[in-house]
Amino acid sequence: MTCAWYGHLKFRWLVGKPLFLVILAAWGIAFFEYCLQVPANRIGFNSGRFDGYQLKVIQEAITLVVFVVFAWLVLKERLTWNYAVSFGFMLLAVYFAMAFKGGGAAS
Repeated sequence: MTCAWYGHLKFRWLVGKPLFLVILAAWGIAFFEYCLQVPANRIGFNSGRFDGYQLKVIQEAITLVVFVVFAWLVLKERLTWNYAVSFGFMLLAVYFAMAFKGGGAAS
């Protein structure tokens, strides 16, 4: 999703193209991630190992790690201290989401 959402900012082949073509290109890129994400969520949830909240928190943490690498390599942006601290707090969220099992689904 990182390439789909932010890649168009730097992909030369999309420069000057109409917005609807950029959107179609992004959907095409995102399709492949969905082909992996949907089965992964299904397997994790149906195994009983993860609940929906945990799956979402894991997904966001993975997205942040991928984005940091993408921003550095593609967008040529530095990770400044304030972003590093905010990402650190998000990683603490992963710890709290995973360390304590929730109350389960509502009846």
